[in-house]
Amino acid sequence: MKKTTSEHITIALPKGRVLKEAISLFKKIGIKPKGVLTDSRKLIFEDKDANAQFMIIRAQDVPTYVEYGAADMGIVGKDVLLEQQRDIYEPLDLGIGFCRMVVAEPKKLRRIDNPQHWTRIRVATKYPNITMKYFLSKGIQVEIIKLYGSIELAPILGLSERIVDLVSTGETLRKNGLVEVEEIMKVTSKLIVNRAALKTKPNRIKEIIERLQMALTQK
Repeated sequence: MKKTTSEHITIALPKGRVLKEAISLFKKIGIKPKGVLTDSRKLIFEDKDANAQFMIIRAQDVPTYVEYGAADMGIVGKDVLLEQQRDIYEPLDLGIGFCRMVVAEPKKLRRIDNPQHWTRIRVATKYPNITMKYFLSKGIQVEIIKLYGSIELAPILGLSERIVDLVSTGETLRKNGLVEVEEIMKVTSKLIVNRAALKTKPNRIKEIIERLQMALTQK
């Protein structure tokens, strides 16, 4: 890409499995900072020709950086957006980072369990707001234990009988003796935009959204 006179743009991207797909999308629209996928310690990467920079941060922090304007745009999963309910604009579902949010329980319990008979349950999860809303909508009282990782340990150690978590292949559940009971929702990653940036950099924001849309149709 030739040097541009357009406004500088800062984009927050999540660490982890979505990062590679996100970088691939931006490369298709001409934003190509070097070293993003090879330097695991650096947090900010620039493409001076495109007048853009990427911030590589935890997925849970992406909406915060975008809402408060430290980043103009970002990419984050639908699960994080629904859990946090931030005041941001969500113009585009990128369809990357596909996974599912499910309710799971030990295989032994599943043999005798009937979810239609649930009235009050205890669930371990990283997503207390989504979990609470889901079970209350079904008329089930739920005691939620919030964890920050290794959710599959909760049933093994008797902390809870059930969990709510994201699954991709389901291999982690199987290895820990758990089985899926219900699917809460399908999850993909979305492009999010700071509301002030929509007014201060409207042309640049619109250009990136439109070019990403075009790149998605060319997959």
